Amino acid sequence: MYPFTLERPSTLAAANQLAASGAKVLAGGQTLLASMKLRLSQPGQLVDLAGIAELTGICREGNALVIGAMTRHIDVANNADVKALIPGLADLADHIGDRQVRAMGTLGGSVANNDPAACYPSAVLGLGATVHTTSRKIAADDFFQGMFTTALAEGELITAISFPIPKRAVYMKFVQPASRFALVGVFVAQTDAGVRVAITGAGQGVCRHSGLEAALNSSFTVASAAGVAIDASELNADIHASAAYRANLISVQTQRAVAKLLG
Repeated sequence: MYPFTLERPSTLAAANQLAASGAKVLAGGQTLLASMKLRLSQPGQLVDLAGIAELTGICREGNALVIGAMTRHIDVANNADVKALIPGLADLADHIGDRQVRAMGTLGGSVANNDPAACYPSAVLGLGATVHTTSRKIAADDFFQGMFTTALAEGELITAISFPIPKRAVYMKFVQPASRFALVGVFVAQTDAGVRVAITGAGQGVCRHSGLEAALNSSFTVASAAGVAIDASELNADIHASAAYRANLISVQTQRAVAKLLG
């Protein structure tokens, strides 16, 4: 490690002021602290959001669940309202990383980091959620902009995420065993506006698949999902899986998701 200062504000206003002045935000630290240990990131000042009570909690507002940015994965997984209203989201949170990651990692930290193989971004995009920040509200379709890139401005903080309650939704994750990230993860949601399919782990960032959505909106069946050709040309290829293998996983995981939702 190297010298840095750690600020622990108790109010969002104080944290916002520090972030605006250039302090690096610590929102669970499951990515940031590891990168600091490897000296891939060397901020001179950290602002820890853990002590800000207004950034935690889960409540229902109309036809949506609003989850505070500093709500930890384990709390999303165990919350009775999430289990009852969006069980697919609770299940997703319950299978992020390992117990330590789930006990420390936060919703806002994961979404702001936007790792291309992270689980939460697929739920945000798949459910058509809205990201609340210190200055505005951002629709999920506008928020994610590529690998580790979002619509957040410098110093802008996520305060909460509003998840519309779907008719039904599920997340199917094919795990990369060493990291516990998704080799391919598929979030399928039947919403009032139609079917949304969000994919993580396969490409340069979370994305929707228009072909699968069109097919499942026409006929919500396993056969319909199986009939969609998945283009591998822009998918990742690495030591863990080829692009063709990931393309096949997208198809298989979507079929499994539909089968599970049909019960």
